[in-house]
Parts: sequence; C-alpha cells; structure tokens
Amino acid sequence: MDAETNSLSLSDDEFAAMAKALGHPARVAIVRHLAAEGRCVCGRIVEIMPLAQSTVSQHLKVLKEAGLLLGEVEGPRICYCLDRERLARFAACAAGLDATEKP
Repeated sequence: MDAETNSLSLSDDEFAAMAKALGHPARVAIVRHLAAEGRCVCGRIVEIMPLAQSTVSQHLKVLKEAGLLLGEVEGPRICYCLDRERLARFAACAAGLDATEKP
C-alpha cells in the first residue's frame, strides 16, 4: 500500500460507523444540505427538514460522533459543517470495496 492510499484509509470500525450513520435518509439529507451550504446552524436545518428540532439534533449528534461533521459553538448555537477530509476518506474506502486484493 502506498503512502497516498494509506493516508486515505480508515479502519473497518471507522468505516462501518460512518456507513451506519449514513444509513438513515434524514442524515443523508443533512449531509447533502451541508455539502451545498458549507456550514449551518441546527435551527436552519430544522427549517428545511420535516422533522422536530429534537430529532434533527439527534441526527446531527450521530453524524458528529461518526466523524462526518464538525461543530463550532457560536454563542448559544452550534454551527455544523462537513469534515470533508473524513468524508473523502470514507468515499475512497467505499470505492475500494470492490477492489480485488492480490497476494
């Protein structure tokens, strides 16, 4: 494995946790929204989702714990953004799932 491939790799546990976090349509919608917006406070996400604030907060918590989001405190609110580096590593690992390993 070369240095570039190694820097993009995730452990199986990390990859599985991220995949599990993305296993809910609301979380996929949140990730898509943050990809388009760049950064956003929870209240704004609640405005665009047909879900209660507490439900959106729980989804954000799951995404953050999986390492897909970063959160920055801005006064009484938290502003969320994607951890684009980890998301790119996840995508690279997902793309490599069909690769055949040669001895």
